[in-house]
Amino acid sequence: MGGKSANKAGYFDKLKGLLEEFKSVFIVGVDNVSSQQMHEIRQALRNEAVVLMGKNTMVRRALKTFINDTPEYERLLPFVKGNVGFVFTNSDLKTIRDKILDNKVAAPARAGAVAPADVWVPAGNTGMEPGKTSFFQALGVPTKIARGTIEITADLKLVEAGSKVGPSEATLLNMLNISPFTYGLAIEQVYDQGNAFPPSVLDISEEQLLKTFSSAVTTIAAVSLALNYPTLPSVTHSLVNGYKKVLAVAIETDFSWPEIEELKDRIANPDAYAAAAPAAAAGGDSGDAPAAEEKKEEEEEEEDDDMGFGLFD
Repeated sequence: MGGKSANKAGYFDKLKGLLEEFKSVFIVGVDNVSSQQMHEIRQALRNEAVVLMGKNTMVRRALKTFINDTPEYERLLPFVKGNVGFVFTNSDLKTIRDKILDNKVAAPARAGAVAPADVWVPAGNTGMEPGKTSFFQALGVPTKIARGTIEITADLKLVEAGSKVGPSEATLLNMLNISPFTYGLAIEQVYDQGNAFPPSVLDISEEQLLKTFSSAVTTIAAVSLALNYPTLPSVTHSLVNGYKKVLAVAIETDFSWPEIEELKDRIANPDAYAAAAPAAAAGGDSGDAPAAEEKKEEEEEEEDDDMGFGLFD
């Protein structure tokens, strides 16, 4: 009994120490993960993360004792179920997530295992003798005999994702040396500085966050303006709208200030400003006008010479 109590106390202290030392925790599923694979995962995460396993009853009991001092640990309790473990880290969450998910190993199909993905048997020569044709036929695999061996004539989906692998399917896959499944740690939840969220949140980019934030600010501003209730997003719009109203009043009255005098003059004398624009545009061609007039006079003189008036010179 003393040994069990000491182990329990030691585990509690270790779990509490890790929770205090690291700000982030990955809750990971460890189904079908071998001890050798766990060792390799620990090696890959060395100096960046710490992996801790433990019985769920002990983990829940430990967390409940910590809740009095740190209430946010209660957010971890709903996810301590099934075959799970913890990965503690202070490093970048995306980087650690990728390292966890990259460590996978291929595994043969076992009877009774739930297929995580569709399992296909590809077309091609199996190299097996014709005596095993009946085994393929029993599973509905299309075959033919080619050069004294069994050949699968078309790709066949043997097991659908989410369904259990039967004994016959497992035997066939092993005969064909097909290892259709990959097993590794599966991230089920992320706990970061008191907040728990699904791992899909880590895939949200900064661009998406900024777009969503901008949309929310626009909505708040629109609602605030409609309700005539001032908020930080609507203050700028309210000031601009207020200034527009002041301009409108000033234009209709004698009230004025230096910045609005030109605007009032434009409204009072639109023709002057309209005439100024074409004149300015034509100003660039004024230097060519004398030359054009001289050319015109020369042409007229040439016409007069042609008429005979040059005889009197």
